[in-house]
Amino acid sequence: MTEPATQQNQADISSLSYEQAREELVGIVKRLEAGNLPLEESLSMWERGEALADRCQGWLDGARERLDQARDESSDDEE
Repeated sequence: MTEPATQQNQADISSLSYEQAREELVGIVKRLEAGNLPLEESLSMWERGEALADRCQGWLDGARERLDQARDESSDDEE
């Protein structure tokens, strides 16, 4: 038995780098803005876009945490 498509898509997205997820998200936005897709395809693309946006935000949040931690460690070393 195979995974449902949504679970496969989520697994696929979880392996993307920030740049890969962002690039795909930009492509989805452009296609949705063009507005010439059938409703079902638009909805599917919208859902994937949401998941890609979450992936990008996760990468950015992780980077922010690492920067904050490095700053904290740096200020501790100076004291």
